Amino acid sequence: MSLLPYALARSFLFGMDAEAAHELTMDMLARGQRTPLQWAWCNETVSDPIELAGLRFPNRVGLAAGLDKNARCIDALAAMGFGFVEVGTVTPRAQPGNPKPRMFRLPEARALINRLGFNNEGLDAFVANVQRSQVRTQGRGQSKLLLGLNIGKNATTPIEDATRDYLTCLEGVYPHADYVTVNISSPNTQNLRALQSDAALDGLLGAIAEHREQLAAAQGRRVPIFVKIAPDLDEAQVAVIATTLQRHGMDGVVATNTTIRRDAVQGLRHAGETGGLSGTPVLEASNAVIRQLRAALGPAFPIIGVGGILSAEDAVSKIRAGADVVQIYTGLIYEGPALVGRAAKAIRDLH
Repeated sequence: MSLLPYALARSFLFGMDAEAAHELTMDMLARGQRTPLQWAWCNETVSDPIELAGLRFPNRVGLAAGLDKNARCIDALAAMGFGFVEVGTVTPRAQPGNPKPRMFRLPEARALINRLGFNNEGLDAFVANVQRSQVRTQGRGQSKLLLGLNIGKNATTPIEDATRDYLTCLEGVYPHADYVTVNISSPNTQNLRALQSDAALDGLLGAIAEHREQLAAAQGRRVPIFVKIAPDLDEAQVAVIATTLQRHGMDGVVATNTTIRRDAVQGLRHAGETGGLSGTPVLEASNAVIRQLRAALGPAFPIIGVGGILSAEDAVSKIRAGADVVQIYTGLIYEGPALVGRAAKAIRDLH
């Protein structure tokens, strides 16, 4: 049970610039993990196991990628009660991301806008941080937490050469991941979402599938691969993606990333900022994509539902839409670590 009422911490953090508060929080988590300070945010892990993609998820609530881009805080995040944590997005080379300011709160809508742009320290530093975490040594697939590693491309890499970056990252993270997520849906890297189109997605996933088989043969271990898609897709686009995922033997889909739409936040301060909108305004759009994916993919294909979970009821809505497990990010910022347990219990009580 967390010793620190999150409302007090949030009041302090929300008085700061959003990115400065984020960095302060991540520094605190990195310094406090594996020490008695961890009691300030730790929570019991709700037991609600599910088998997906050959993995045993201890419960159905995970952390979405983007919060811990450099994999610095894996053990701290594990202590919050997550069943799985996804870190990244990592790119082959370190990059600063987009110019600041680039993260904005919209508290009236319980939302965030960010245009961070895959700011990270690069693949080598990322893997070194993963290797330092202790949860990964507790037995893959049977530990208290599964670890997803999220990969992307560098901003300076031309879109026609994007596959090379993804294959570099896949090879680097493969030995250390319980699963790998291919991020083709951030709105903050120029032209990245073009990889969701029919021909580009077919080429990328074909290359990833081939390289995965080579790595599996060499390492004696087949790591599941998920693909993260956007909420700003029509039914025809979702259908094409679903077919392409199955054709190339992908193991699951993460639905969805942030949205570029602003109809739900018109007139609010910062609503005009470019970037991806997350939080409550993306809940229904994400759920709609999940429903379409479930209809197209059938009952057995794994779906990770993410987007707009700020309450236990929101988490349940994702499961009812067709997701097998869920992830949160913005909800953690607004509600704190207690949301993890509330959501996991509500989902457990469904069945």
